[in-house]
Amino acid sequence: MNRTLILFAIVAVVSGCQQRQTMFPQGTWHDLSYDFSEETIYWPTADTFKREKVFYGLTELGYFYSANNFSAAEHGGTHLDSPIHFSSGRITADKIPLERLIGPGVIVDVSKPALADRDYLISRQDIEAWEAKHGRIGKGMIVLLKTGYGKFYPDRMKYMGTDELGPLAVKKLHFPGLHPDAASFLAKTRQIKAVGIDTPSIDRGQSAEFKTHQILAGEDIPIFENVAHLDGLPSTGIFVVALPMKIKDGSGGPLRIAAFVPR
Repeated sequence: MNRTLILFAIVAVVSGCQQRQTMFPQGTWHDLSYDFSEETIYWPTADTFKREKVFYGLTELGYFYSANNFSAAEHGGTHLDSPIHFSSGRITADKIPLERLIGPGVIVDVSKPALADRDYLISRQDIEAWEAKHGRIGKGMIVLLKTGYGKFYPDRMKYMGTDELGPLAVKKLHFPGLHPDAASFLAKTRQIKAVGIDTPSIDRGQSAEFKTHQILAGEDIPIFENVAHLDGLPSTGIFVVALPMKIKDGSGGPLRIAAFVPR
């Protein structure tokens, strides 16, 4: 399907255009984000999500009102890693152009080997094998990596390999990630615009140097982590919208990501 038509379809759905059934392709929106709550998974050393009730109920004037305060680390739950997160001088969360966060996408399913090995590294060969079946990943695509670990969320032990917190827990993390060579291939050879994964980090849990982060950040490629609900989506033909909280000078932030699947 023509990318421009898909974009017009999204605009039509959002605006409530009454003529979209005849002018634009129909389809379904899929929410790829986890909600934020006290169950939200964060890195073992990060501040977790906290919510404080400010008011809930009827006011003195008789109308209903509710409000809360919340606080959390930038990196936790479904979230964005801005390039500045791992590369000096690169763009911050508020400076990422919208066109880097919105566009046609693919889902690369590596769940079979990843579920068999918690420390699995998604290789260039995995990506090329996927391309042999589904076609070459085009320039400007958003690539979502499906390891299958989303089915364990929010069970920290099953999802991350440990439910411990604090600096000592970091060495006990076990979950799949993207090999640095594969990251370089996607960034430089396929020239993708963004990449996401259904684990806590684009680098596997046992990574110490976070080379995959460094490579992608060095190419100004946004990273989406803890992406949710990839099961049931087609491998190709989706349109991704990934809009993070616009934190000034932020290294990342909470992310609302969705996929549009045309019929």
